[in-house]
Amino acid sequence: MIEKANRRTLLKGAAVAAAAAVSKRSTAFAAPAVVQSTGSTVDITYWGSWKGDLGKAEQEVVKRFNESQSDVHVDLQYQGSYEETAQKLTAALAAKQTPDVSALSDVWWFKFYINQVLAPLNDFISANEVDASDYVDSLWNEGVRNDTQYWIPFARSTPLFYYNKDAFREIGLEEPPAKWSEFAEIAPQLVKKDGDTVTRSAFAHATGAGYVAWIFQGVDWAFGGSYSDPDFTIRINEPKSVAAGDFYRKSIQDGWASISQDPDNGPDSDFYNGLAASTTSSTGGIVTTLANAKFEVGTHFLLEEEAFGCCTGGAGLAVLATSPQEKQEAAFKYIAFATSPEITTFWSQNTGYMPVRKSAIASQEMQDFFAKNPNFKTAVDQLPKTRQQDSARVWIPNGDQIIGKGLEQILVNNQDAQSAFDEVAATLTEEAQPVIEAIQALG
Repeated sequence: MIEKANRRTLLKGAAVAAAAAVSKRSTAFAAPAVVQSTGSTVDITYWGSWKGDLGKAEQEVVKRFNESQSDVHVDLQYQGSYEETAQKLTAALAAKQTPDVSALSDVWWFKFYINQVLAPLNDFISANEVDASDYVDSLWNEGVRNDTQYWIPFARSTPLFYYNKDAFREIGLEEPPAKWSEFAEIAPQLVKKDGDTVTRSAFAHATGAGYVAWIFQGVDWAFGGSYSDPDFTIRINEPKSVAAGDFYRKSIQDGWASISQDPDNGPDSDFYNGLAASTTSSTGGIVTTLANAKFEVGTHFLLEEEAFGCCTGGAGLAVLATSPQEKQEAAFKYIAFATSPEITTFWSQNTGYMPVRKSAIASQEMQDFFAKNPNFKTAVDQLPKTRQQDSARVWIPNGDQIIGKGLEQILVNNQDAQSAFDEVAATLTEEAQPVIEAIQALG
């Protein structure tokens, strides 16, 4: 576990190292052409989506970049959640007042690609001699369309099973069982009550705002189902997906699971405040969870059923095609820096997101860190078993929200999974048509 003092030490050490490089021209990456010809500094605007502990780490990354060279200066502007950032970017495009580089989540970058407002990055990658082969393949490949890179992995994650080790030891377990059905059998033992009031549930579910559609995707796969095929054939209302939805519904009916009431932090806060003995949430929440929990926290691979199911998630960085060429070039300098082995190591250790570079994962520094902080290693160990998300969630506009609303009908309103998913499938099928046509037009 990283204590708060250790995190402050890491940040302070990073700042000292960066300060030593003030006023230096970049040695890692050649200066943009306009800088080479005029000696000026290119100012770029970067829209970010992280706050709290994550926001502090992001600010440090930007500070390190700005202090390491004087060719490019990044102005970081926090825009809110992934959804809020995407909405503001949509409005900015209409107003022709866009940033130069933006964080975009796994479910939002494709919308901007389809609308042809993201700059192709292949030439920048070659010009800066960025080693694409050093990025984790599955994370890198998600940003590729027609052999062209549009989205570089940065804050990448998987869902993890978080559990209260103290609570599990109370019932004689050192870790969760392997399967969801087995967990359902022991879950009632984890529940605590004060009279008829549940003071600790066995498991906390997310809501739509807490990315329940992302989290449930792994459960769906574990039960043998899927949201869709890659060609947008919708599958969520087929029997195995319905069985997964019924499992979610029954967890509430049987009284061992709860639904998070925290609109900002979702099940994470329910878990670290002791209101739930376990939850499934992003690896990007590890630092905050460890800092706030008053018990020993464990992280575990997602539970299985018929199979193992886990998807990638999180966000990457993209350059806006609306920016002038010199700003696009400068913006990529920042992306190359922020996803370099050194910085992805710093970012991972201070946030919980996975390192996006193979060399960073294999480095002695990272291996030593994992040895001392095994909760951070779970997502990296789980990564070879993960797979890219179903097209219904990540490529259909608002697919995440459409699926999430269906899951809320099941969890909150006790609607049977078949009827809820039939409604979801009909909406997804309709909303997929413009995307299919746009993909065909792009070739």
